[in-house]
Amino acid sequence: MAFVDREADRLAADPIDAVDEGALRQLAEIHDELDPVPPGLVERLQFTVALEALNAEVAQLQRVEPELAGARTDDLGATEVQTVTFTSESLTTMITITPSGPGEVRVDGWAAPGGGVSVELRVAGGRLQVTADADGRFVFDDVPHGLAQFVLRAPRAELHPPVVTPSIDL
Repeated sequence: MAFVDREADRLAADPIDAVDEGALRQLAEIHDELDPVPPGLVERLQFTVALEALNAEVAQLQRVEPELAGARTDDLGATEVQTVTFTSESLTTMITITPSGPGEVRVDGWAAPGGGVSVELRVAGGRLQVTADADGRFVFDDVPHGLAQFVLRAPRAELHPPVVTPSIDL
């Protein structure tokens, strides 16, 4: 036997009023305090959704070395160097990320097979683009810290879909 609350049914059918809006506002405040949206989530979603070609091949993140893998410098200090590898059915890409200045990094990359591959680096401020040399090597200097994503296109793009990497934090 089901319990029927006609008053609750009537209230539920009424339009939202100021009392309802106040209760929803309080609920949103509680939610924001107890379970806030993770930092960078909106930006990561925008990168993911903004794929130019829906038929893009999506690369998988294969390996991330420890964030503080120290590399010696001439002044006996250590620099943070991070190496990341992405693989897809048609392309493997490895990048190293090295601090290059305040708030900036240098990205050295290798794509295989990579001769003539167009490499686009999407960052919050826009897009950077280079072409890999005959050995598949490419470089982006002075890239701002933040969320980034690579889009790689074969020299004969009409024969191969672009390869898109997951977003990473530089």
